[in-house]
Amino acid sequence: MTGPVDDAQAMDLAVSLASLGPAHGPNPRVGAVITRPDGRIIGEGFHRGAGTAHAEVAAMETARGAGEDLTGATAYVTLEPCNHTGRTGPCADALTNAGVARVVYAVADPNPEAGGGATTLRQRGIDVELVPHQGATDLNARWFASIHLGRPYVIAKWAQTLDGRIAAADGSSLWITGEEARDHAHHTRADVDAVLVGTGTVIADNPRLSARPAGVPTAHQPLRAVMGLTETPHAKVWRDDNAIHLATRSPQEALDALASREVRTVVVEGGAQVLTAFLRAGLVDELNVYIAPALLGSGAAAIGDVGIGTMADALRGEDVTVTGLGVDCLVTAKVTKGM
Repeated sequence: MTGPVDDAQAMDLAVSLASLGPAHGPNPRVGAVITRPDGRIIGEGFHRGAGTAHAEVAAMETARGAGEDLTGATAYVTLEPCNHTGRTGPCADALTNAGVARVVYAVADPNPEAGGGATTLRQRGIDVELVPHQGATDLNARWFASIHLGRPYVIAKWAQTLDGRIAAADGSSLWITGEEARDHAHHTRADVDAVLVGTGTVIADNPRLSARPAGVPTAHQPLRAVMGLTETPHAKVWRDDNAIHLATRSPQEALDALASREVRTVVVEGGAQVLTAFLRAGLVDELNVYIAPALLGSGAAAIGDVGIGTMADALRGEDVTVTGLGVDCLVTAKVTKGM
Protein backbone atom coordinates (compact mmCIF):
# COMPACT_ATOMS: atom_id res chain seq x y z
CA MET A 1 0.00 0.00 0.00
CA THR A 2 1.46 3.36 -1.04
CA GLY A 3 0.58 6.87 0.09
CA PRO A 4 -1.13 7.91 3.32
CA VAL A 5 -3.77 5.63 4.85
CA ASP A 6 -6.73 6.26 7.13
CA ASP A 7 -7.70 4.21 10.17
CA ALA A 8 -9.83 1.73 8.21
CA GLN A 9 -7.16 1.11 5.56
CA ALA A 10 -4.44 0.67 8.15
CA MET A 11 -6.49 -1.86 10.11
CA ASP A 12 -7.43 -3.76 6.94
CA LEU A 13 -3.72 -4.09 6.23
CA ALA A 14 -3.02 -5.20 9.80
CA VAL A 15 -5.64 -7.95 9.46
CA SER A 16 -4.09 -9.09 6.18
CA LEU A 17 -0.71 -9.25 7.89
CA ALA A 18 -2.17 -11.21 10.80
CA SER A 19 -3.45 -13.86 8.38
CA LEU A 20 0.15 -14.65 7.46
CA GLY A 21 0.81 -16.00 10.95
CA PRO A 22 0.26 -19.64 11.93
CA ALA A 23 -3.28 -20.78 12.76
CA HIS A 24 -1.87 -23.29 15.26
CA GLY A 25 -0.05 -22.63 18.52
CA PRO A 26 -0.90 -21.16 21.92
CA ASN A 27 -0.94 -17.56 20.68
CA PRO A 28 -3.45 -15.69 18.48
CA ARG A 29 -2.74 -14.42 14.99
CA VAL A 30 -1.93 -10.71 15.22
CA GLY A 31 -0.87 -8.07 12.72
CA ALA A 32 0.33 -4.51 13.25
CA VAL A 33 0.93 -1.39 11.17
CA ILE A 34 2.80 1.73 12.28
CA THR A 35 2.12 5.12 10.66
CA ARG A 36 3.39 8.66 11.02
CA PRO A 37 0.84 11.40 11.94
CA ASP A 38 0.41 12.15 8.22
CA GLY A 39 -0.77 8.57 7.58
CA ARG A 40 2.43 7.35 5.95
CA ILE A 41 3.16 3.71 6.76
CA ILE A 42 6.58 3.21 8.32
CA GLY A 43 6.32 -0.28 9.79
CA GLU A 44 4.48 -3.58 9.27
CA GLY A 45 4.66 -6.83 11.18
CA PHE A 46 2.86 -9.96 12.30
CA HIS A 47 3.31 -12.62 14.96
CA ARG A 48 5.09 -15.67 13.55
CA GLY A 49 4.44 -18.04 16.45
CA ALA A 50 5.19 -18.73 20.10
CA GLY A 51 8.50 -17.29 21.24
CA THR A 52 8.86 -14.85 18.33
CA ALA A 53 8.35 -11.09 18.42
CA HIS A 54 4.77 -9.96 18.83
CA ALA A 55 3.23 -8.08 15.92
CA GLU A 56 3.70 -4.61 17.44
CA VAL A 57 7.38 -5.24 18.15
CA ALA A 58 7.92 -6.74 14.69
CA ALA A 59 6.35 -3.64 13.08
CA MET A 60 8.46 -1.30 15.19
CA GLU A 61 11.59 -3.25 14.28
CA THR A 62 10.89 -2.82 10.56
CA ALA A 63 10.37 0.91 11.10
CA ARG A 64 13.60 1.29 13.04
CA GLY A 65 15.39 -0.81 10.43
CA ALA A 66 14.35 1.77 7.84
CA GLY A 67 15.67 4.58 10.02
CA GLU A 68 12.24 5.83 11.07
CA ASP A 69 11.58 7.70 14.32
CA LEU A 70 8.59 6.23 16.21
CA THR A 71 7.97 9.29 18.35
CA GLY A 72 4.39 10.45 17.84
CA ALA A 73 3.50 7.48 15.63
CA THR A 74 0.21 5.55 15.56
CA ALA A 75 0.13 1.77 16.00
CA TYR A 76 -2.74 -0.23 14.51
CA VAL A 77 -3.01 -3.70 16.06
CA THR A 78 -5.59 -6.41 15.44
CA LEU A 79 -5.56 -7.44 19.12
CA GLU A 80 -5.20 -5.34 22.26
CA PRO A 81 -1.48 -5.02 23.10
CA CYS A 82 -0.46 -7.53 25.76
CA ASN A 83 0.25 -6.42 29.29
CA HIS A 84 2.28 -9.33 30.66
CA THR A 85 5.64 -11.03 30.38
CA GLY A 86 5.49 -14.44 28.81
CA ARG A 87 8.04 -15.73 26.32
CA THR A 88 8.46 -12.06 25.38
CA GLY A 89 7.96 -8.78 27.23
CA PRO A 90 4.77 -6.68 27.41
CA CYS A 91 3.88 -4.92 24.17
CA ALA A 92 2.35 -2.12 26.25
CA ASP A 93 5.85 -1.36 27.53
CA ALA A 94 7.43 -1.60 24.08
CA LEU A 95 4.93 0.87 22.62
CA THR A 96 5.39 3.26 25.53
CA ASN A 97 9.17 3.15 25.37
CA ALA A 98 9.09 3.78 21.62
CA GLY A 99 7.20 7.05 22.08
CA VAL A 100 4.09 5.95 20.20
CA ALA A 101 1.36 8.57 20.70
CA ARG A 102 -1.73 6.63 19.59
CA VAL A 103 -2.81 2.99 19.54
CA VAL A 104 -5.84 1.64 17.65
CA TYR A 105 -6.82 -1.99 18.26
CA ALA A 106 -9.61 -4.13 16.81
CA VAL A 107 -10.38 -6.72 19.51
CA ALA A 108 -9.98 -6.66 23.29
CA ASP A 109 -7.73 -9.45 24.58
CA PRO A 110 -9.94 -11.93 26.52
CA ASN A 111 -6.94 -13.67 28.06
CA PRO A 112 -6.90 -12.62 31.74
CA GLU A 113 -3.15 -13.23 31.90
CA ALA A 114 -2.35 -10.88 29.00
CA GLY A 115 -5.23 -8.39 28.83
CA GLY A 116 -5.30 -4.87 30.19
CA GLY A 117 -2.78 -3.31 27.84
CA ALA A 118 -5.22 -0.62 26.72
CA THR A 119 -5.76 0.57 30.29
CA THR A 120 -2.02 0.63 30.96
CA LEU A 121 -1.37 2.67 27.83
CA ARG A 122 -4.11 5.18 28.66
CA GLN A 123 -2.71 5.60 32.16
CA ARG A 124 0.58 6.55 30.53
CA GLY A 125 -1.03 9.31 28.49
CA ILE A 126 -1.26 7.44 25.19
CA ASP A 127 -4.41 7.89 23.08
CA VAL A 128 -6.03 4.44 22.77
CA GLU A 129 -9.08 3.54 20.66
CA LEU A 130 -11.00 0.29 20.20
CA VAL A 131 -12.23 0.14 16.61
CA PRO A 132 -13.88 -3.27 16.03
CA HIS A 133 -13.00 -5.16 12.86
CA GLN A 134 -14.87 -8.35 11.96
CA GLY A 135 -11.90 -9.76 10.10
CA ALA A 136 -9.75 -9.56 13.21
CA THR A 137 -12.44 -11.36 15.19
CA ASP A 138 -12.99 -14.09 12.59
CA LEU A 139 -9.28 -14.76 12.20
CA ASN A 140 -8.96 -15.91 15.81
CA ALA A 141 -12.46 -17.30 16.37
CA ARG A 142 -11.21 -20.69 17.58
CA TRP A 143 -8.55 -19.11 19.80
CA PHE A 144 -11.08 -16.73 21.37
CA ALA A 145 -13.44 -19.66 22.00
CA SER A 146 -10.67 -21.64 23.67
CA ILE A 147 -9.93 -18.73 26.03
CA HIS A 148 -13.59 -18.27 26.94
CA LEU A 149 -14.18 -22.01 27.39
CA GLY A 150 -11.02 -22.57 29.41
CA ARG A 151 -10.15 -25.63 27.30
CA PRO A 152 -9.07 -26.53 23.78
CA TYR A 153 -11.51 -25.77 20.97
CA VAL A 154 -12.83 -29.14 19.76
CA ILE A 155 -13.47 -30.02 16.12
CA ALA A 156 -15.17 -33.38 15.62
CA LYS A 157 -14.19 -34.80 12.23
CA TRP A 158 -15.28 -37.91 10.42
CA ALA A 159 -15.91 -39.27 6.92
CA GLN A 160 -19.18 -41.05 6.23
CA THR A 161 -21.46 -42.41 3.54
CA LEU A 162 -24.76 -40.73 2.69
CA ASP A 163 -26.48 -43.04 5.16
CA GLY A 164 -24.14 -42.15 8.00
CA ARG A 165 -21.80 -45.18 7.98
CA ILE A 166 -18.09 -44.94 8.75
CA ALA A 167 -17.35 -48.60 8.01
CA ALA A 168 -18.97 -51.48 6.15
CA ALA A 169 -20.39 -54.57 7.82
CA ASP A 170 -17.08 -56.39 7.31
CA GLY A 171 -15.23 -53.58 9.11
CA SER A 172 -13.60 -52.08 6.02
CA SER A 173 -13.41 -48.27 6.01
CA LEU A 174 -10.63 -47.33 3.55
CA TRP A 175 -11.45 -45.28 1.65
CA ILE A 176 -14.90 -43.78 2.17
CA THR A 177 -14.05 -40.44 0.57
CA GLY A 178 -11.86 -39.58 -2.39
CA GLU A 179 -8.44 -38.02 -2.63
CA GLU A 180 -9.58 -34.38 -2.57
CA ALA A 181 -11.50 -34.83 0.68
CA ARG A 182 -8.60 -36.68 2.31
CA ASP A 183 -6.19 -33.98 1.19
CA HIS A 184 -8.42 -31.32 2.72
CA ALA A 185 -8.40 -33.19 6.02
CA HIS A 186 -4.60 -33.14 5.99
CA HIS A 187 -4.65 -29.34 5.52
CA THR A 188 -6.92 -29.11 8.56
CA ARG A 189 -4.47 -31.15 10.62
CA ALA A 190 -1.71 -28.74 9.65
CA ASP A 191 -3.70 -25.84 11.12
CA VAL A 192 -4.45 -27.31 14.56
CA ASP A 193 -2.40 -28.09 17.63
CA ALA A 194 -3.46 -31.70 18.17
CA VAL A 195 -5.25 -34.66 16.61
CA LEU A 196 -7.00 -37.09 18.95
CA VAL A 197 -8.20 -40.64 18.34
CA GLY A 198 -9.16 -43.56 20.54
CA THR A 199 -7.09 -46.68 21.11
CA GLY A 200 -9.64 -48.63 19.08
CA THR A 201 -8.80 -46.58 15.98
CA VAL A 202 -5.08 -47.09 16.57
CA ILE A 203 -5.53 -50.85 16.86
CA ALA A 204 -7.85 -51.11 13.85
CA ASP A 205 -6.17 -48.69 11.41
CA ASN A 206 -2.67 -48.02 12.81
CA PRO A 207 -2.79 -44.41 11.49
CA ARG A 208 0.18 -42.07 11.34
CA LEU A 209 -1.99 -39.04 12.26
CA SER A 210 0.40 -36.72 10.43
CA ALA A 211 -0.40 -33.70 8.27
CA ARG A 212 0.50 -34.66 4.68
CA PRO A 213 -1.29 -32.52 2.07
CA ALA A 214 -0.57 -33.97 -1.37
CA GLY A 215 1.50 -36.59 0.43
CA VAL A 216 4.08 -34.08 1.69
CA PRO A 217 4.54 -33.62 5.46
CA THR A 218 4.04 -30.01 6.57
CA ALA A 219 6.54 -28.12 8.70
CA HIS A 220 4.09 -28.03 11.60
CA GLN A 221 2.88 -31.42 12.75
CA PRO A 222 0.03 -31.64 15.28
CA LEU A 223 0.52 -33.39 18.58
CA ARG A 224 -0.78 -36.94 18.21
CA ALA A 225 -3.06 -37.84 21.13
CA VAL A 226 -4.43 -41.32 21.80
CA MET A 227 -7.24 -41.58 24.33
CA GLY A 228 -8.07 -44.81 26.17
CA LEU A 229 -6.76 -47.31 28.68
CA THR A 230 -5.23 -49.84 26.28
CA GLU A 231 -1.50 -49.62 25.58
CA THR A 232 -0.48 -49.65 21.90
CA PRO A 233 3.34 -49.47 22.11
CA HIS A 234 4.10 -50.70 18.59
CA ALA A 235 1.72 -48.43 16.69
CA LYS A 236 2.97 -45.89 14.12
CA VAL A 237 1.59 -43.05 16.21
CA TRP A 238 4.47 -43.49 18.70
CA ARG A 239 7.22 -43.07 16.12
CA ASP A 240 8.60 -39.94 17.86
CA ASP A 241 7.98 -37.88 20.98
CA ASN A 242 5.32 -35.67 19.35
CA ALA A 243 2.64 -37.98 20.74
CA ILE A 244 0.84 -38.43 24.04
CA HIS A 245 -1.18 -41.23 25.59
CA LEU A 246 -4.22 -39.90 27.43
CA ALA A 247 -4.93 -42.82 29.77
CA THR A 248 -8.58 -41.96 30.34
CA ARG A 249 -12.03 -42.48 28.86
CA SER A 250 -13.16 -39.05 30.05
CA PRO A 251 -13.27 -36.36 27.33
CA GLN A 252 -12.89 -33.63 29.95
CA GLU A 253 -9.79 -35.26 31.45
CA ALA A 254 -8.36 -35.63 27.95
CA LEU A 255 -8.91 -31.94 27.24
CA ASP A 256 -7.41 -30.94 30.59
CA ALA A 257 -4.27 -32.89 29.72
CA LEU A 258 -4.06 -31.27 26.30
CA ALA A 259 -4.58 -27.81 27.79
CA SER A 260 -1.56 -28.42 30.02
CA ARG A 261 0.42 -28.84 26.79
CA GLU A 262 -0.81 -25.43 25.51
CA VAL A 263 -3.15 -27.03 22.99
CA ARG A 264 -5.76 -24.50 21.82
CA THR A 265 -7.35 -26.50 18.99
CA VAL A 266 -7.82 -30.25 18.67
CA VAL A 267 -9.41 -32.35 15.95
CA VAL A 268 -11.14 -35.44 17.34
CA GLU A 269 -11.06 -37.99 14.51
CA GLY A 270 -12.59 -41.05 16.10
CA GLY A 271 -13.59 -43.69 16.28
CA ALA A 272 -17.32 -43.65 16.83
CA GLN A 273 -17.02 -44.37 20.56
CA VAL A 274 -14.72 -41.41 21.17
CA LEU A 275 -16.75 -39.06 18.94
CA THR A 276 -19.92 -40.09 20.77
CA ALA A 277 -18.30 -39.52 24.15
CA PHE A 278 -17.27 -35.97 23.25
CA LEU A 279 -20.70 -35.15 21.82
CA ARG A 280 -22.50 -36.66 24.80
CA ALA A 281 -20.31 -34.59 27.16
CA GLY A 282 -21.16 -31.39 25.29
CA LEU A 283 -17.51 -30.86 24.44
CA VAL A 284 -17.71 -30.45 20.65
CA ASP A 285 -17.61 -26.93 19.26
CA GLU A 286 -17.46 -27.57 15.52
CA LEU A 287 -18.30 -30.40 13.13
CA ASN A 288 -16.27 -31.26 10.03
CA VAL A 289 -18.15 -34.05 8.27
CA TYR A 290 -16.91 -35.39 4.94
CA ILE A 291 -19.76 -37.07 3.05
CA ALA A 292 -19.27 -39.51 0.19
CA PRO A 293 -22.01 -40.29 -2.35
CA ALA A 294 -22.20 -43.91 -1.27
CA LEU A 295 -24.72 -46.13 0.51
CA LEU A 296 -23.95 -49.16 2.67
CA GLY A 297 -27.22 -49.89 4.45
CA SER A 298 -25.38 -51.53 7.34
CA GLY A 299 -22.10 -51.23 9.18
CA ALA A 300 -20.74 -48.92 11.86
CA ALA A 301 -22.61 -45.65 12.42
CA ALA A 302 -20.65 -42.41 12.69
CA ILE A 303 -21.93 -41.72 16.21
CA GLY A 304 -23.94 -43.60 18.81
CA ASP A 305 -26.31 -42.61 21.58
CA VAL A 306 -25.54 -39.08 22.74
CA GLY A 307 -28.35 -38.97 25.28
CA ILE A 308 -30.94 -37.15 23.19
CA GLY A 309 -34.50 -38.43 23.33
CA THR A 310 -36.48 -35.73 21.55
CA MET A 311 -36.08 -33.44 18.56
CA ALA A 312 -36.31 -30.39 20.83
CA ASP A 313 -32.95 -31.39 22.34
CA ALA A 314 -31.21 -32.20 19.06
CA LEU A 315 -27.67 -30.98 18.50
CA ARG A 316 -27.91 -28.53 15.63
CA GLY A 317 -25.47 -26.71 13.44
CA GLU A 318 -25.03 -22.97 13.03
CA ASP A 319 -22.88 -21.08 10.52
CA VAL A 320 -23.15 -24.09 8.23
CA THR A 321 -21.02 -24.30 5.11
CA VAL A 322 -21.00 -26.94 2.40
CA THR A 323 -17.88 -27.32 0.26
CA GLY A 324 -17.56 -29.59 -2.76
CA LEU A 325 -14.44 -31.74 -2.79
CA GLY A 326 -14.43 -33.78 -5.97
CA VAL A 327 -17.41 -36.14 -5.79
CA ASP A 328 -17.58 -35.67 -2.02
CA CYS A 329 -18.63 -32.72 0.10
CA LEU A 330 -17.58 -31.25 3.43
CA VAL A 331 -20.20 -29.94 5.85
CA THR A 332 -18.89 -27.69 8.62
CA ALA A 333 -21.01 -26.26 11.41
CA LYS A 334 -20.78 -24.78 14.90
CA VAL A 335 -22.59 -26.97 17.41
CA THR A 336 -25.59 -25.77 19.42
CA LYS A 337 -28.12 -27.73 21.48
CA GLY A 338 -31.86 -27.47 21.13
CA MET A 339 -34.10 -25.49 18.81
